[in-house]
Amino acid sequence: MRLLLGCTSAAELLGTVLAEGPGWITGEGSALYLLDSAGMLRLTASHGLPAWAHERYSTVDPKSDLPAAMALKLGRPYLLSPEHTSVDYPNRNAGMGTGMVAVVTLPMAVDGMPVGVLALALAHRGTVPRRDLDVLETIAEACGHRLHHLLDHSDVRPPREAAAPESDAALAHPLLSLAVRAAGHGAFERDLVTGESYWDAAAFRVAGRPATPDGSAPELERIVHPEDLPDVQAALAEALASGGHYRIGYRVLRHGGGVARVEESGEVMLDVHGRPVRIAGLLSDANRRRTPEFPEAAEAPEASAAGARTALLLSLTRALSRAVTVRDVTATVTDVVRPAFGAAGIVLDLVDEGRLLPVSHTVYGGPRRAELTRLADLSEGMMQHSLARSAPLFSEPGRTARRGDALAPAAWAVLPLVASGRQVGSCLITFATERAFSREDRTLYSAFAGILAQSLERARLYDTHHHRASELQRAMLPRTLPRLPGVASAARYLPSTEGMQIGGDWYDLLRLPDGRIGLVIGDVQGHNAEATAVMGQLRSGLRAYATDGHDPAATLARTSRLLAELDTELFATCLYLTLDPADGSLTAARAGHPAPVRITVDAAAVELDLPGGPPLGVDPGQPYPLAVDRLEGGETLLVYTDGLVEDREEDYDESVQRMLGGLELWARQAGPGRIGPEPALERLADLLTLNVTERRSRPDDVALLLLHRMSPVP
Repeated sequence: MRLLLGCTSAAELLGTVLAEGPGWITGEGSALYLLDSAGMLRLTASHGLPAWAHERYSTVDPKSDLPAAMALKLGRPYLLSPEHTSVDYPNRNAGMGTGMVAVVTLPMAVDGMPVGVLALALAHRGTVPRRDLDVLETIAEACGHRLHHLLDHSDVRPPREAAAPESDAALAHPLLSLAVRAAGHGAFERDLVTGESYWDAAAFRVAGRPATPDGSAPELERIVHPEDLPDVQAALAEALASGGHYRIGYRVLRHGGGVARVEESGEVMLDVHGRPVRIAGLLSDANRRRTPEFPEAAEAPEASAAGARTALLLSLTRALSRAVTVRDVTATVTDVVRPAFGAAGIVLDLVDEGRLLPVSHTVYGGPRRAELTRLADLSEGMMQHSLARSAPLFSEPGRTARRGDALAPAAWAVLPLVASGRQVGSCLITFATERAFSREDRTLYSAFAGILAQSLERARLYDTHHHRASELQRAMLPRTLPRLPGVASAARYLPSTEGMQIGGDWYDLLRLPDGRIGLVIGDVQGHNAEATAVMGQLRSGLRAYATDGHDPAATLARTSRLLAELDTELFATCLYLTLDPADGSLTAARAGHPAPVRITVDAAAVELDLPGGPPLGVDPGQPYPLAVDRLEGGETLLVYTDGLVEDREEDYDESVQRMLGGLELWARQAGPGRIGPEPALERLADLLTLNVTERRSRPDDVALLLLHRMSPVP
């Protein structure tokens, strides 16, 4: 509570709730809404919220039936269970449709007067205990009181949809009403997703600029002294690449003439995936004190500007050098290059069989992606022309727009991307206002084109090698599961997101000679081509031993000896069980592998109590105990590799328990008893893997296999 009551902005409040609150507040898809002067709920701060949700739910009508509105109307917490988030908000990018996560919206009010709504994602297993709801209500009450205090002690209020032209610029944006204030300081905020920037009234005064009606800040290129602009761009590039706090000193051009010396202190805020989404901070008058950033006289400004451009190129080179895949390169272009250059958008095309094809829509910056897509179509000829000439093209002031091209940008640069003498692609950089490209600017952009081309060429080579390795691994897994009498089945495989993104996980569903069914799941140590090759040999060997009629214990013992005889130091965990679909009898053996999970007809999810032996290849002379059990009609088995539940940010046992809770919820709401077994299993497999894909990273590959025994027909 002390931390919350000391926060100075909506973003800081939400961040404190997520960082310091109970661990069962997951943070994915959390948001904070404030009521504006028109009575609408406006999205003010968020964490892990996808771009489509920002566009669709940035404004919520309190009279609607959306969760934020319901909490305000009811005056109490409004809970969406995991099945509701899956059904009502099924977009896979929402971060909520996992079947394992609940969402709660909490009204924030002071003395009965509503302030806004706090929305949080929870890692609960279906139901939220009353004690946890009490905690959430207390958190929301503290946030409401702090926000109310901040609003009362600032000269701003949340905005209407369209502020009157004569209104103060500080009315333009709700975040500014919550920024830190100090004597002689102004607040600013830059939304890196939309490309929009806002200043409060004090920031305009510090910069000596007239306030705009909507509070939108002028572009850096229009106000920063030309000699200081490269320094500012280089510092921004460094801050965007690493995140966190930064400080920049520079001169701004005052309205009507003269310069003002300012100091910008801010923080680059990252989302859950480590990508920059927002910058907020203070703009202060540096004329009150001389600092190292502002010497009394600037010597050799041309040399200084040249050094700053070199620093900017080095910053961009460092950022691009960390990009491994083409997708990483496009993310860096979006997150670092676009804001550092002050560009409105970037369209990146790659040469593919002699044609220019868009590499990714993720590099279309700003809120108007559809317009940028059409802009890419309009600019295709220009990009082809630039590539054919192997020379960059730059717009000229007053000669940019063509007749009929309403979407033509105010200024643009088209850069051919050539690496090792080979054409890689083309890059279009657009700007919102007209600008003249100096000789130094053209040299800078041409040098950047070479760096980007080299990065793309390296990334494409990596993607090609990774694709071939992934295809090799997938070729070793079953293309489809056999359709077997008396059972329904589903399987999934996800590669790792680190390293070469391949591994040694495998699964198999076997038709055995005596009418029984064999279920295999295994995990070879390592994430490289050797692990994949060993996996293929083990899968073939185990399949041969199983179809020869050996029971699970004997099969694992033989497979362990096989691995010990191979020329490798790798080991593997494995689980093999057999099922008689006629009477449900099970026999199983386990070699250091996670226990299978039984989902009963009364919606309980429990791990089977199977004694185990060492991983395969560790002690080839060690026998494996054989366990006997029974799978009743209507029950389901889940076997999986540890990548399904293993999370660096959570205790392994807690992850397993959370998965069991999610399985119980699924069984109660949408298990095979309510819909057909095959559709139900496919849905469950999707939910389990979706829960994995939402993690920040996936260091291990994932395999799972579901088997449902049909209820016997009377």
